[in-house]
Amino acid sequence: MVSLICTLQDHCDDVNWCAFSPTLLATCSADKTLRIYNTRDFSEVPYSPLSGHGYGVHCCCFSACGQYLASCSTDGSTVVWSTDTGEIEAVLEHPGRNPVRVCAFSPNSSHLVSGASDGTLGLWDFHTKTLHRTGAVNDTTMVACSFTPCGQMFVTGSTYGDLRLWDLDMNQLHAEKNTHDLGVTCCCFGPNILSDSGRVQFRLASCGQDSTLKIWTVSRSNTGSCKMQLLHTLTGQSAPVLSCAFSADGQLLVSGSVDKTVTVYDASQGTLLYTLNQHERYVTACAFSPSTPLFATGSMDKTVNIWRLEDGHSGHEGKSLPGRKLLCHSRLLVSDWSEEDVGAWLCEEGLQALVENFKANNIDGAELVSLTKETLASELNIESVGLRSKVLRKVEELKAGCVCTGVPDEYLCPITRELMKDPVIAADGYSYEREAIESWIATKNRSSPMTNLPLQTTLLTPNRTLKMAIGRWRTSQ
Repeated sequence: MVSLICTLQDHCDDVNWCAFSPTLLATCSADKTLRIYNTRDFSEVPYSPLSGHGYGVHCCCFSACGQYLASCSTDGSTVVWSTDTGEIEAVLEHPGRNPVRVCAFSPNSSHLVSGASDGTLGLWDFHTKTLHRTGAVNDTTMVACSFTPCGQMFVTGSTYGDLRLWDLDMNQLHAEKNTHDLGVTCCCFGPNILSDSGRVQFRLASCGQDSTLKIWTVSRSNTGSCKMQLLHTLTGQSAPVLSCAFSADGQLLVSGSVDKTVTVYDASQGTLLYTLNQHERYVTACAFSPSTPLFATGSMDKTVNIWRLEDGHSGHEGKSLPGRKLLCHSRLLVSDWSEEDVGAWLCEEGLQALVENFKANNIDGAELVSLTKETLASELNIESVGLRSKVLRKVEELKAGCVCTGVPDEYLCPITRELMKDPVIAADGYSYEREAIESWIATKNRSSPMTNLPLQTTLLTPNRTLKMAIGRWRTSQ
């Protein structure tokens, strides 16, 4: 099942793109801004919104480590931002200063590619922030770009309808003509690298104005020859498909369309799993979280919807999804963990060296989710800044991804995603954990966590019926 958990309504014009890092969500808009959210509770970070472009922002993407965010605009530039401070690290002016429609990092963040409305490409050495190579396809607009997971090639898509494969010297390795009638709108590589009979293979998804989403095999032989083979043509949407994205393990594929729908497919079989109808206008953007079973969709209705996959189709099978691995052998939520549960989690996250320290300080689940940089330094005496940051990052990922599948969703606080102990009803009609909603109201300008609309009153009414139901459920476990 897929559930809508949050709607972000901060942009004042069309949302053009969205991108995840392990801990952040970035969105960009025709309103010239980018907005950055914590994936723990989807509150905006202190430095958001980012305002450095003179015209609408078409695309944004995170570096692999999540330390940098790149965005491109009609103003002819690609701006690199620090995700720690929100400051501009560099402004990369596209050759000819034509409007830049798309940008993408290589998997190791050594390169950044930008594509413009005049068909030109700029390949940047990201470490030096200098232009490495240029290329072009005449009489078209570059609207899509994605690197192979090995980082040695990238594909571009254009309004001409072709998909072209390039190496890092801007040599064109292959051109697949007429892949989408009336033009390509988006493309993305899956994360997996396959090997078969001396050829390296990748999965590529593309979508276009012909109302189709296609899955391709892109292969390169030991001799350097490349070819593309069509695997699936997906027709689950009735109008042009504007965006597509693979899940972190490549098992799922999501797409957004002019028909206002979002579709989720099994990428291996090409079968339609879900059709979602929550946007009021064209769905222009979609992205999967790399660390939690969440994905985001953006629309010309100026909103970004955050969705949770809750039935095993999380796109993270076989990976260490924070929180879920431990909860497979414990029915408790994080706040109910014992000191032993915390110790087991530290070991699973590669933090074995901290187990004795945490145990000596009696850190249980409730203490774990309340840790701050200050407590790690002053009370737990963790001197390494990097280690403190790693612990906090792991805790944030745990809190963001922690959903116990045995707990009815209505018993979980929408803010903390933890079992409620003192549920109250807010003015928006939703029930929350009292402490969580009181903290939210104190710091979020009295907006609803679920709708982002202003709360007409801050009065909270105890939900005694829900509290009794939760009590009965806990007793039965």
